[in-house]
Amino acid sequence: MRPVAPADLIADGLEDLVVRLGRTPGTDPEALALARRLSTLASGLDGYLRESTSPESADLEALAAATRDHQWDGHLEAEMLSGHVEGQFLAFLTRATGARRVLELGLFTGYSALAIAEALPADGRLVACELDEGVAAMARGLLDRSPAGERIAIEIGPAAETLARLGGGGAPFDLVFIDADKAGYVDYLEAVLGGGLLAEGGVICVDNTLMQGEPWTGEPRTVNGEAITRFNAVVAADDRLRQVVLPLRDGLTLIQRV
Repeated sequence: MRPVAPADLIADGLEDLVVRLGRTPGTDPEALALARRLSTLASGLDGYLRESTSPESADLEALAAATRDHQWDGHLEAEMLSGHVEGQFLAFLTRATGARRVLELGLFTGYSALAIAEALPADGRLVACELDEGVAAMARGLLDRSPAGERIAIEIGPAAETLARLGGGGAPFDLVFIDADKAGYVDYLEAVLGGGLLAEGGVICVDNTLMQGEPWTGEPRTVNGEAITRFNAVVAADDRLRQVVLPLRDGLTLIQRV
């Protein structure tokens, strides 16, 4: 899997730097030793985080393996999987907030949805929105292999339409996880806040808010990088909200209404 998180990109870059310095005649030995120490520091971080985090369930492990083994094409890729540490963070957040109703925008193959569902009480429910019918069908098949998959309902179609329909009534959600198309993030946030979809004291968790470092490096900034940069600025300027950005994988932002 290609590196997508800033820490992974740093690790890859330092590894390449060590190789280049080692091949360059006259390289300062102390500079090479420093590069090696930094490379070891960066490359070992993810593995240590996984070792020190509660293990994923057998069902999650199987779902992740199926996602990695699938032959993806187009705009979809296995790197879109949330993964072990992020999945356990979402499960921890679900338990810590006492969430019973969860909304997810962007299901993909269902890893994050299943991690959250495993942490929900028996009567808890998660509504997952997915645009791609084929991916949704694959996710449904994988989720149905786990008892916790029964707590997950999949809504297929544009997330904006699903949010408008859900906002028309019914109980609000205790936890909202946004991991869909980045260009829609600002609108999704407003739909959740303005549509009565967030319960009192509820938490919104937004994925990929570091977007491979593009928001602060800008070299070069992709369409997704521009979208995330705008989203982060909108959130920071909104006095209705309080938020914290966590450097977990490619960035997670936690948001609450003030």
